[in-house]
Amino acid sequence: MSVKRKEVQEIKKGDPKVVNAWVMYDWSNSVYQLTIASAIFPIYYNTVTRHGNDFMVSFFGLKVVNTALYSWAIAVAYLIVALGSPLFSSMADYTGRRKGFMRAFTLIGATGCGMLFFFDANHIELGVISFALGTLGYGGSIVFYNSFLPVIAEPEDQDRISARGYSMGYLGGVILLLFNLLMIMQPGLFGFDKTSDMPARISFVTVFFWWIGFSSITFSHLPKYVFQKRSGKGHILTNGYRELRMVFNEVRKSFRLSIYLIAFFFLMMGMLTTMFMAATFGEKELGLKESVLIPTILVIQLVGMFGAWLFAWLSGKIGNLKSLIISVIIWIVICVYAYTIQGAAGFIIAAVFIGIVMGGAQSLARSTYSKMLPETTDHTSFFSFYDVMEKLATVAGTFSFGIIEVITGSMRYSVLAIAIFFIIGLFFLLLLLKDGLLTKN
Repeated sequence: MSVKRKEVQEIKKGDPKVVNAWVMYDWSNSVYQLTIASAIFPIYYNTVTRHGNDFMVSFFGLKVVNTALYSWAIAVAYLIVALGSPLFSSMADYTGRRKGFMRAFTLIGATGCGMLFFFDANHIELGVISFALGTLGYGGSIVFYNSFLPVIAEPEDQDRISARGYSMGYLGGVILLLFNLLMIMQPGLFGFDKTSDMPARISFVTVFFWWIGFSSITFSHLPKYVFQKRSGKGHILTNGYRELRMVFNEVRKSFRLSIYLIAFFFLMMGMLTTMFMAATFGEKELGLKESVLIPTILVIQLVGMFGAWLFAWLSGKIGNLKSLIISVIIWIVICVYAYTIQGAAGFIIAAVFIGIVMGGAQSLARSTYSKMLPETTDHTSFFSFYDVMEKLATVAGTFSFGIIEVITGSMRYSVLAIAIFFIIGLFFLLLLLKDGLLTKN
């Protein structure tokens, strides 16, 4: 394969039009995270796949607990992204078609969300596969989306532009969720009967059009090719894996990085599993309706903004590591408390505290890792390793959640397992603190 020299675009870092287009992708794809992954689809899925007190569904002839199947669909999608992203990234760098890969994953994800319109009790397989495709497309596109930032922005501007992206993503996701919430809560305003499932199904289609429509702005202005000079070493199919292996070998040489990444893996197992399974837990275990669940998910988002600011302030006072340890202790308390929750009030209380620590803990985890990296290291490769670990943690967490529910017959024990993930992560963080391996940074 080769890229003709005349096809290579000259990229001017800091071009406002290109930067705005990049930021717009957060606005376009975050609707998946809120409408599909967090709020409306989990509730709709539970409603479609339950028959009274019977939670078993048939998936290609295999009888399985509905919520276990849901969590495993997430695990499979993220496993594909985790194992395939080094290959796809290597191919994108080699051919210069990074935007093409990002567009392909966007089409896969948005189409998967749109296909959920046809999901009902008679089409379980279609619904699960469509949801998995939506998850796959989201996770895969983010890999390439993040990789554009150092290409289009100067190092001193990257934090600011990244923050703009997160803010736009939050705003876009909330706007569409509010519209869909209105349609579900007040179906009469849109000509639907109160018992109709059409508002929820239409909400999945709105994600398709929003994601495809606004991402077209991104793709129309991002550089067509991101072409890097190749050394000739390695192979297109193995370069990405070779780089990860090199990072892994570097991590093994650093005791503090090794310990921290083990802690990070278990923390992400807990946090990301909570993010994906919270609404499902509320609907199935507590019997809460969408009138409670969806506004509660919105509360988590709103409180999350305050939480991110709060922990950023706290880390400036006592350091990243101690702040992260405090957030993990709060997570453990939340999980133990969630095991005992019986009604809507308890769920809302838990959601408020989840919102406080969710954004803060994720931000602290990434910034702490960044500060631990050697100055002379290829940070891009280290963060590729970080992203793969984060996705594998999602796989391990959601898969474990489903397995424990199948074995015990209750999602409450799966919640306790999440507490154990956090306790293990806390143990390794305390090792760093005890040995003074990461002080006030």
